[in-house]
Amino acid sequence: MKGTKRAARFALPIALSLGVAMTALTPAIAKDLLTVDLVNEPSSLDPHQQWNPDSYYVYRNIFDNMVTRDDAGEIVPQIATAWQRTSDTETVFTIRDDVTFHDGTPLTPEDVVYTVERITDPDFGSPQLGQFNKIIKAEVTGENQVTLTTDGAYPALLAQLVKLSIVPRHIASTMTSAEFNEAPVGSGPYIFDSWDRGVSVTVTKNEDYWGDIGPFETVVFRGVPDAATRVADLQAGAADLVVTLNTDLAQQVENGGQGKVLTVNTERVAYFAMNSALAPLDQPDLRKAISHAIDREAIVDGLLGGYPQIVDQMLSPAHFGWADGIEGYDYDPEKAQELIAGLETAPDMELGLATSPVFDQRVVQAIQQMLTDVGLNVAIDTTDMATWLKDQQTTPEQAPMLTFSRWSCACQDPDGIMYPLLHSSSNWSRVSDPEIDALLDEARSELDETRRADLYAQINRMALEDADILPLYQAAIIYGAAENLDWQPTSNESLFLNRMSWTE
Repeated sequence: MKGTKRAARFALPIALSLGVAMTALTPAIAKDLLTVDLVNEPSSLDPHQQWNPDSYYVYRNIFDNMVTRDDAGEIVPQIATAWQRTSDTETVFTIRDDVTFHDGTPLTPEDVVYTVERITDPDFGSPQLGQFNKIIKAEVTGENQVTLTTDGAYPALLAQLVKLSIVPRHIASTMTSAEFNEAPVGSGPYIFDSWDRGVSVTVTKNEDYWGDIGPFETVVFRGVPDAATRVADLQAGAADLVVTLNTDLAQQVENGGQGKVLTVNTERVAYFAMNSALAPLDQPDLRKAISHAIDREAIVDGLLGGYPQIVDQMLSPAHFGWADGIEGYDYDPEKAQELIAGLETAPDMELGLATSPVFDQRVVQAIQQMLTDVGLNVAIDTTDMATWLKDQQTTPEQAPMLTFSRWSCACQDPDGIMYPLLHSSSNWSRVSDPEIDALLDEARSELDETRRADLYAQINRMALEDADILPLYQAAIIYGAAENLDWQPTSNESLFLNRMSWTE
């Protein structure tokens, strides 16, 4: 990395209101109630409409998925107990016969087929469509047996099915997605109880769960946007688990004598998107200048305590396909200024930088300052997470000019991050490159793992060449937890309640 670390200038003071602790809710009762402070309330509890962290944390416990990952990251059975690829395009799954939905109705292979057809229906409008649209047919092909057919070979099928939540056909087919969101019914270890809008979502233990029964009778998920407030809740005993802390607040937990810090490097990649469909960002040299202007080392080491790892590709080391030796843009503000000075169209206009409170605003503000330092006019545009998601899932012509974001598909496969962010057909993508599109299509159909990994390395190098998108770092997620909460976070950021327990 070129340049001098400038982390100190971006450090922000921690402001903690004493009144927060004084007004905190009654501490949770061990063994009965677990209280979790999220950043925001879920944007949707329909598992086919969102997979942002705050939604996923909640609904992943209400629903079972086709398959799942164990704590070591290996794909293991859930609703499907076994599977066999019978050809390049067909995989046969054996479906459990001992699962009931929360209303007492048995889960059947027909529910699995309906689930696949629902999420792959373009008219349904799932933001996850790009993750599953290689599946072109789902059919019951025997007792407790479902066959999925893909449009060509699809090596990422199992990795994607890790996040396919099975919904009951007899309920979901009679409702709109908005109605199902209000009263979601799944087969998971916890049952939806209530949603106090703007405050909390409550779930209760499923005593009839086929798998490991959850240890908590009741779990309350609260939206608490201010991270300092989440820490205050933890230290006051009003919360047992709090998510998305920064390093300063983690240190405060460690020094406070109340609670502990849990952390893991995730599959989530932080990135900076530059909308090349809009002037002046349609100039590759401006995107390259922005890439040189952002001091990732200062962000990672100075602001984030060295927890994350800088990456130069749209993958993390937790993904299949991670390639050593790919080098991105060094921090070089002088080079950035030279590129800006040589532009055909001067970037005199204000560039909007879209963000939401769920993201670390210290990082957003640091990036704004770095771009200002090389002569750009950048204004931060902060919206709530639901609005931010809506603004991102649109055409490039309507999307924000600049975006700081972090992406996880909960699948640990490059198809789950690179296809939605780089393929021109995706409503998340700000990239339009026919050659990259073709290589992404080829990679998601390549069964030879070595060849497939080489394709993704080639795509990442091409994306860097034109500065289509700037990878920043592999995100580390930091949780604060009650001392007697036993839980090991995982790279895919799944908050499985039935893998937690209280210790004496």
